[in-house]
Amino acid sequence: MSVQNPLRLLDLAGMSLLRDEASTIMALKDLPTELFPPVFMEAFYGRYSETLKAMVQAWPFVRLPLGGLMKMPHLGTLQAVLDGLDILLAQKDHPRRCKLRVLDLRNTGQYFWRMWSGYRVHGCSSSLMAQVAEDRSRTKQPVAPLEVFIELHLKERTLDGFLTYLIRWVEQRKASIHLCCKKLRILSFPMENIMKVLSMVQLDCIQEVQVNCTWHLSTLAVFAPLLGQMNKVQRLLLSNIHMSALEGQEQQHFVQITSQFLRLHHLRDLHLESHSFLEGCLDQMLRCLTTPLDNLAITHCLLLDSDLSHLSQCPNISQLKGLDLSGITLTYSSPELLPVLLEKVAATLQELYLEQCGIMDSHLETILQPLSRCSQLTFFSLRGNLLSMAVMEKLLRHTSGLPSLRQELYPVPQESYGSQGTLQLGRFFQCQAELFEILRVLGRPRIIWISSSPCLHCGDNTFSHPQPIIYH
Repeated sequence: MSVQNPLRLLDLAGMSLLRDEASTIMALKDLPTELFPPVFMEAFYGRYSETLKAMVQAWPFVRLPLGGLMKMPHLGTLQAVLDGLDILLAQKDHPRRCKLRVLDLRNTGQYFWRMWSGYRVHGCSSSLMAQVAEDRSRTKQPVAPLEVFIELHLKERTLDGFLTYLIRWVEQRKASIHLCCKKLRILSFPMENIMKVLSMVQLDCIQEVQVNCTWHLSTLAVFAPLLGQMNKVQRLLLSNIHMSALEGQEQQHFVQITSQFLRLHHLRDLHLESHSFLEGCLDQMLRCLTTPLDNLAITHCLLLDSDLSHLSQCPNISQLKGLDLSGITLTYSSPELLPVLLEKVAATLQELYLEQCGIMDSHLETILQPLSRCSQLTFFSLRGNLLSMAVMEKLLRHTSGLPSLRQELYPVPQESYGSQGTLQLGRFFQCQAELFEILRVLGRPRIIWISSSPCLHCGDNTFSHPQPIIYH
């Protein structure tokens, strides 16, 4: 087959797929590199398994971003690609043209396919050819074993067919395949299955872990040694962890969990959302942090004064960019604790969430001075608290000098509510007008958003649609 006219070759390849897969497979040895992606796409969407199997064995790029073509996981396509890899792995000497080292099953790579499929209309740009050259240069010394990238969202009681097939395939080829995962999310999954799946995964590849299960602390303690092996984790979210056993046993479980934090040398974002397991124990977890955090969220937890005191003294929060204490009742804590905490992070803080903290006028006034020194602040939310117009005016004055502040979410002033706690629209519009006048007097272009308290019938975290007050 002539390769003089690549556009014509692509058209012929596409038509032959519909007639005879054998002819297409025979033509692969003469197919220009830049035509592999569009021909692969035609084979993929047409479910031509034999062509896919053959193209994998001759794939001229380091990475095959298969996940970017799959809106939904398709087992038949996966089987064809893995069959092609089996043939490739069985060969002592890989075909000279094949550069494949990474099979990517994540929902990424769409840009790759768009760029190469655009060849038909725009021709092959120099940047695309540079990408091929880069891929080739990276494969002069192939790195074994072959890597397969996936995203793990474990949210069902049992494994789906796609993941089950992949796990079994990897299990039978552990010496030649590394199953890699950057993001692990566990929503609802038996611990036995979690252990089985993660035994196949290169745990030191994982960079983000989300555990949003109704687990007892003892269950999290079973998971903790696996977490400790994920020593490249940068973002960790633990939610809905509950106390269950006797106090002595729970303390032992807590130590088993926090001791694994000593191994997380790349942790930057820590999100803790639950009800009781941190109460009186936060200092034990903070002492096990080995690196400064960029973002810390401790939400909807029970904390003691001692916990907040230890938090403000923790050396690894001094460079925080984001702090979220939403749902932490601060009304019963010592009034000096929150101001001390804000002073600690004032130089670097960019986002601050204090939603539904029970903050009232007296509490807010204590943080106005340290808040005014948060010179990097870009986002601030106080939704779900009860504040008067007088204190909101003070708040707007103290924050008017923050040069980077762009998004501000505040509660509806308490004067907008009637005696029964219902929002009175007439009063609300009057408060809006007064707030606009305050912004006008301050003279700085600004947009603030006003949101009423959470709806009791819709759930604790449901706010009304915020209304903007804009001064240009």
